[in-house]
Amino acid sequence: MAGRFSRAGLLCATALASAASVPALAQDAPQAPPMSAAGQTPTAAQTAEAESNEIIVTGSRRRTTLQDAPINISAVSAETIQSQRLDDVRSLASFIPGVTVADTGPASTGGIILRGIASGDTSVFGANSGNSVGVYLGEVPLYLDFKLIDVNRVEVLQGPQGTLYGLGTLAGAVRYIPNRPETDRLSIDVHGRGYAQSHSDDFGGVGDVAINVPIITDHVAFRTSTGYYDNAGFIDYNYILQQPGVSDPQPGRATATSTGSLGTTADYAANFKRKEDVNYEHTFTTRNQLLLEYNPNIKAYLTYAHQTTKTGGRQANGAGVLGTGKYEAPFRYLEPVDRSADLFSAEFNINLGSIAQLVSTTAYTKQDISSVDDNTDLLLDLDYGYEAFPAFSSFANNERKYKQLNQEVRLVSTHGGPLSWVIGGFYNRQKYASDRHEYTPGFSDFAGAGRPDDLEYVSKLNSKNVEKALYGEASLHLTDAWQVTGGIRYFKYDATIVGGSALPLIGVGIGDFPSTTINANRFKPGSTGKDGIVWKANTSYKFSDNLLAYATYSTGYRVGGVNQVIACTPEDLARAAAGGQVLCALPNEVGYGPDRTRNIELGVRASLFDKRLLLTVDGYHVKWSGVQVPSQTVNGAIGITVNGAQAVSQGFDFQGTVKITPNLALTGTYSYVDAHLTEDVVGLVVSQGVRDNAFSGDRLPGSAKNSGSARLIYSYPLGDGGKIEATWATIYRGEIYSRVGLRGNGEAMPGYVTHSASLNYVTKPFEVGLFADNIFDKYAVTAISNDRSSFNQVRSDVVERYYSRGVLTPRRVGVEFRFHY
Repeated sequence: MAGRFSRAGLLCATALASAASVPALAQDAPQAPPMSAAGQTPTAAQTAEAESNEIIVTGSRRRTTLQDAPINISAVSAETIQSQRLDDVRSLASFIPGVTVADTGPASTGGIILRGIASGDTSVFGANSGNSVGVYLGEVPLYLDFKLIDVNRVEVLQGPQGTLYGLGTLAGAVRYIPNRPETDRLSIDVHGRGYAQSHSDDFGGVGDVAINVPIITDHVAFRTSTGYYDNAGFIDYNYILQQPGVSDPQPGRATATSTGSLGTTADYAANFKRKEDVNYEHTFTTRNQLLLEYNPNIKAYLTYAHQTTKTGGRQANGAGVLGTGKYEAPFRYLEPVDRSADLFSAEFNINLGSIAQLVSTTAYTKQDISSVDDNTDLLLDLDYGYEAFPAFSSFANNERKYKQLNQEVRLVSTHGGPLSWVIGGFYNRQKYASDRHEYTPGFSDFAGAGRPDDLEYVSKLNSKNVEKALYGEASLHLTDAWQVTGGIRYFKYDATIVGGSALPLIGVGIGDFPSTTINANRFKPGSTGKDGIVWKANTSYKFSDNLLAYATYSTGYRVGGVNQVIACTPEDLARAAAGGQVLCALPNEVGYGPDRTRNIELGVRASLFDKRLLLTVDGYHVKWSGVQVPSQTVNGAIGITVNGAQAVSQGFDFQGTVKITPNLALTGTYSYVDAHLTEDVVGLVVSQGVRDNAFSGDRLPGSAKNSGSARLIYSYPLGDGGKIEATWATIYRGEIYSRVGLRGNGEAMPGYVTHSASLNYVTKPFEVGLFADNIFDKYAVTAISNDRSSFNQVRSDVVERYYSRGVLTPRRVGVEFRFHY
């Protein structure tokens, strides 16, 4: 065996960056949409107004309306989250300009891309962590995107945010603002949804309840939000091996004139079994908050949140390989994923007279992920001759654990006057551990390797990142209309890692069977660290109550880390020179440094024609230096991260609402993102072991250059104080590249348009309605794993199934109800 293909999509090649907390004022009581003069529920126009510029936000550390926010911030209210059935960040992204989240199914949380700041290939496996965007629940950073139950709003801040937040973000932040416990009223909110889904034999359903219980008036209250998501799958695994190591994975072998087939009906009965709708979602989620209030100046929030998600396989197909269909996967094994996350936090709010508010947040979060994947094609793609074994197949068991402890203390001024300020300190410790075992059933006996357990590859990794920061920001109102803001942040991080791997079938790095322990000399610790400063300057001018302009210059960073590869020894290099298999890193491949962004933006918020037209337009230019990009080691082609490029992202965002009539409103978003390299990069993209150069001007992958959404809302008031509301929503997602500049057999995924509609009867205390999502059952590709060079790739007489495409969720039609007490 001469080399090893990159496991970059399967192994954690990077030490993860840290995260932090959110503004002190996030605990403010939720703001309901304005009521009509008669005390009825708001009309469509009133709802749209509250939905856009009138919604209360706290992203700038100050409680203000979106219209008066002097920074680029988008907000999605609870009303939109409910009416558009936005259960998580994947669906939320369609209504926020500049945000791309691929629909890769419930097996992952989905990778969030803001303003095109992404360099890695797309993947049907999605992502369960990311370090260019900060994601928070209340005051606490997340690894897992908790379901949007009992959430007051979601705020998205585009651009670096390091002088206002504990976390120094590279691209921006997403903040889930939950409803808080209230001591003065008992409330119960019940919600249910049921639907039928195209291309599925199962029905889907969602149920959740939020209960607020005042325990001691003005002092103690408890709020709990719990839900269960039983979402139907639609991908069929029709070619699961009946007996791995014995069953033939491809009975119809390839020849010089044919790429082969999956065999006859008799072959199917002898070798395969099927499992339908495997990409189902079974999610249980709960969030529990206890408010302890000594008096209005001293209060604490204690929070425990838990969420588990189970699914049976990928939301992907094989692009028609061996005759499989659009909603059919060709994989040989079921690929279940089990994710579990827990959050514990204690937040204290203390008013220090009329000078400042002290906020202290301590949080501990953890996530465990267990998964299985079909590993057959990765090994076939190595071209080592595994296909000589007629029943060859492989699967991998993966265990990943994330643990994070963070502490933030900050002071937010409350003294009033022309000067306001924020000062904070932040500590974050993040630990990550992974364990991967690959098996090749029956191959050891066939090859005489002496491993009855058929263990072919094993890897282990433990990493720790510690980040500390001091930050502050001050705003001066030079006049009632004009303010200027400056901020600065000092950061320091240290990253350590210990990792190693072994190849049991050829006796590299491990003892004889039954040993599964990697030899100690295969582990080598690595470390890196850095400190630095980022800063921000902002100004805004309010020309009138209806017109605000702002400008911002801000810098951001993402911490570096150590790759999961041991450094090469002289013996390794000698073995590599002789053509032997080597898994090691050269000195320049061991670690990588931070990358940075410099962001310039100009924006305008306007309310025109007596607030019949509300709009926000923001233009930006982001310079991205030292870009962290995925790569491979020279020896063994192990996936690593390197600092390998310079890039720029520039474009503009638009959000607007127009009241066509008192009962008819149209809201819309549009985003243009031009993200591309600004220098040539040698060997940036690797395909089939060949390194392909990238060039200045090559577009970055993962995000759409053009995207937008529109919602038409009509409300018809009824005499009993209720209303009938009809909504039509259209979402456009433009073309997305799978790889930088389409180099290395990259692909352009076509843009697509989807439509949804709902019709609801709303009265107190009930709401009931009908809905349809993806009305015309649009089929679209949402992500690509690997590249076309491996599509129908033949190894001797076996066809690979390595190439795969993520698939958009098909049409859903159903009923929904809500009850509020």
